[in-house]
Amino acid sequence: MRKPAAARVVLRLLSQLQYGVLDVHLPDGTTRRFGQAPDAPGNPPYARVVLTNWNVCAAALKSGDIGFAETYLAGDWHTDDLAALLDIMVRNRTTIEAVVYGSWFGKLTNRFRHLRNANTKEGSRRNIHAHYDLGNAFYKLWLDSTMTYSSALFDGSPDQTLDDAQRAKYRRLLNELELEGVNPSVLEIGCGWGGFAQLAASEAKANVTGLTLSSEQLAYAQQRLADAGLSDRTDLRLQDYRDTHGQFDAIASIEMFEAVGEEYWPSYFDCIKRNLKRGGRACVQTITIDNALFDRYRTSTDFIQQYIFPGGMLPSPAVFVQSAERHGLKVVNQFSFGRDYARTLRMWRNAFVARLDEIRAQRFDERFIRLWDFYLCYCEAAFAHSNTDVIQFTLEHA
Repeated sequence: MRKPAAARVVLRLLSQLQYGVLDVHLPDGTTRRFGQAPDAPGNPPYARVVLTNWNVCAAALKSGDIGFAETYLAGDWHTDDLAALLDIMVRNRTTIEAVVYGSWFGKLTNRFRHLRNANTKEGSRRNIHAHYDLGNAFYKLWLDSTMTYSSALFDGSPDQTLDDAQRAKYRRLLNELELEGVNPSVLEIGCGWGGFAQLAASEAKANVTGLTLSSEQLAYAQQRLADAGLSDRTDLRLQDYRDTHGQFDAIASIEMFEAVGEEYWPSYFDCIKRNLKRGGRACVQTITIDNALFDRYRTSTDFIQQYIFPGGMLPSPAVFVQSAERHGLKVVNQFSFGRDYARTLRMWRNAFVARLDEIRAQRFDERFIRLWDFYLCYCEAAFAHSNTDVIQFTLEHA
């Protein structure tokens, strides 16, 4: 059986794999092995993928990682170790560039779809609803007890719990704010399910104003803080950051910047500049993309933007600093811990997989489960190999 032209191109690309071992079972009944010898030094990662048809080849060449993901969601291929497969793909990113980035036409099409998700005020509400209002019950199944959906900060101990590592992340950020005096005021842009607000109010005796666009998160966080006896110290609002006007001793923002969108970065930094008292500090934890990858990423669209965080955009570390400086702020410290995010994502995925029966009972279908599995594995590989990082940037008035 003659292979389709797209399949022949993809197989030629795979023949150049330099890291890992990949067995590909083809629709014609043959199996091809690519990459290193299985007994090569360094215990190379191994993955096996089974193609039920040839669709993935044309889809990947056209739309890169988006096409690769879409054919996985459609059941056109499967693997018994998705994390290992995506790890091999990320390690060989430059070798298989055409499969990672896709054709100019596919990139243009997906870019247009992404731009339709721009984070206007209405667009932000719609985009946040698409991801965070899946239901608190869904997230409670696989997040830790602090209900924290951002990278934890580990101390290097192999047996540290995710709960403890999440609180360690909160405490580091709180320390960066250098709060002083009695009942300092803190604005949190993107308060999630209230984990940081609870810690800041209880441990630093801060008065916390928290903003979210998710009604599900708001209801949970308000109840959580009421149960902890902290309602008098916390004011959580269903409010866009652009509508916030006040004066705060400090500002915190944990993995919300990614959802802002490049067009609205000036509004975000203006919000910090406008609301932060002179002498105060802000600390922004955000995912970043490698400086060397930013220009290409900026003009295309990836799987995460298309399916997980519509309207989102990652800065590079250099671009974040430059953007802050253009709006009258200066970065006085930056702390990166991307490998900890890979570990966080691995723990989330393990918990997600362990609760699949309960997730199905919430009426999430197999396509949804495959989407989230792909998302968690995809992100883990990106952080493990430093394509992406997570950084706490500490800001002051310039």
